Amino acid sequence: MRQSLKCLIAGLALAASVVLGTAAAEAHPHVWIVAKSELIYAPDGTITGVRHAWTFDDMFSTYALQGIETKVKGAYSREELAPLAQTNVESLKEYAYFTFARGDGKKQKFTEPVDYFLEYKDSALTLHFTLPVKTPFKARQLSLEVFDPTYFIDFQFAEKEPVKLIGAAAECKMQFERPNDGTAAAQKLGEQNFLDGSAGNFAMMFANKITVDCP
Repeated sequence: MRQSLKCLIAGLALAASVVLGTAAAEAHPHVWIVAKSELIYAPDGTITGVRHAWTFDDMFSTYALQGIETKVKGAYSREELAPLAQTNVESLKEYAYFTFARGDGKKQKFTEPVDYFLEYKDSALTLHFTLPVKTPFKARQLSLEVFDPTYFIDFQFAEKEPVKLIGAAAECKMQFERPNDGTAAAQKLGEQNFLDGSAGNFAMMFANKITVDCP
């Protein structure tokens, strides 16, 4: 069974409404992700891409695995999860991969994910994938934000080593800023405010912000 990320989220919201009631299903977020990211640099200091590892919450993982046949009960190999991984990385394009980058203030674009796979461990799915930069670039300051503007998904970076620089010059300095906790405020806004865009810049408060300054 191949389901897009959007379909999975919609299905999970429907399931929540049945089990917990409509009010609970309308509350944000619907899915929780613990993330780790690596910023990839070429030897000449060019920024070439971002490598993500996103671990989904137990409930979402269980729902996503429905209908997938396995050789060993309760165990899922990369090969068995490959169709689901492909469908979901393809669906991320619609959401700009929840990854927004600027080099010296100029917006940068990513191409389709590569080297992607799903891993199942400790009752949770982790999606691994690399986002190549459409045009590799050099920048004295790289700004990267990871978040869902609609706040269907709550991105929280891991407590230990949330972000790494791969191949960057030793002189490069990184700062990482976690988002404010706006869950209660998001619930007051309601589902439709996010879907129709009337939440405005409110969703920006959920952004994980990474800044890298290089000489």
